[in-house]
Amino acid sequence: MPSTCSILKKLKSDYPTITFQPAEDYLWSPSQQTVYYAEDSTDKDGCAYLLHELSHGLLRHTDYDRDVKLIAMERAAWDRAQELASGYDLFINDDLIESNLDSYRDWLHARSTCPNCGATGMQTKKLAYSCPACSHKWRVNEARICALRRFSI
Repeated sequence: MPSTCSILKKLKSDYPTITFQPAEDYLWSPSQQTVYYAEDSTDKDGCAYLLHELSHGLLRHTDYDRDVKLIAMERAAWDRAQELASGYDLFINDDLIESNLDSYRDWLHARSTCPNCGATGMQTKKLAYSCPACSHKWRVNEARICALRRFSI
């Protein structure tokens, strides 16, 4: 039966400067110093995602200017979550971590694929890319929680 992570109460006690708020999904909000968590998640995966989002806060992750930095932040948060998990007698499955990171890698690949020729482009600014194969330039939307859009410039 779905339930909130069993260590939530302990996390609230151990990290009093961070707010934990129920929501539809897991998310770290640096501006609100809040970990949002899904109440209806399974206990095992829910604890992993909860520790992952808490790790973003503990690592002081705020924003990124390059997509590859986001992936590095995600990896660092998972590494920290694994460290935290051992202190709560939990184990985070590597398959869960790699599956989550794969979703970011797929996102990065989709953003960097040239809409003109299909080659892999290079990021030139936060939301802008350029293709080394055909010199096409495009911008993308944020697309972390919505559909990816690429616009020629």
